[in-house]
Amino acid sequence: MIKLFSLKQQKKDGESGPERGKKSSAAQLRIQKDINELNLPKTCQVEFADPDDLLNFKLIICPDEGFYRNGRFVFSFKVFQGYPHDPPKVKCETRVYHPNIDLDGNVCLNILREDWKPVLAINSIIYGLQYLFLEPNPEDPLNKEAAEVLQSNRRLFEQNVNKSMRGGHVGSVYFDRCLK
Repeated sequence: MIKLFSLKQQKKDGESGPERGKKSSAAQLRIQKDINELNLPKTCQVEFADPDDLLNFKLIICPDEGFYRNGRFVFSFKVFQGYPHDPPKVKCETRVYHPNIDLDGNVCLNILREDWKPVLAINSIIYGLQYLFLEPNPEDPLNKEAAEVLQSNRRLFEQNVNKSMRGGHVGSVYFDRCLK
């Protein structure tokens, strides 16, 4: 009986502290769970500018194969209060010559749009983004020019990717160096 009483007293004491009234939202609870269960491939890492703000973070992808091998691509994630019912907003901060990422950093990944389901987690998005670098999809492009080049002349596409990652112009568009 004494232990039960002491637990009740501890709980009561805890409620009167500065944390009183501060509850985590469903989005915060779910993102905490997702972050704890992250199973990152060796080519990816997550960075939090503010360790107390799990709703905003960066993902760095450094592909080790494919067209984008040895590149370093940074994505920002913004998780809103509707999560997990609404997908996070993901933007590519690294300008990249890619059929599924436009020059403003918008990403064309079906699970960030129409195929999003609340059972999906941050891990699903990370693997989806990584897959875009391994297998760019010219069938669903945001950068139509890159998609057309990939479909019509794979060698030229590879040259354009290499040129953009070294830093330079592809057509009239300038790309910063993103090789690691």
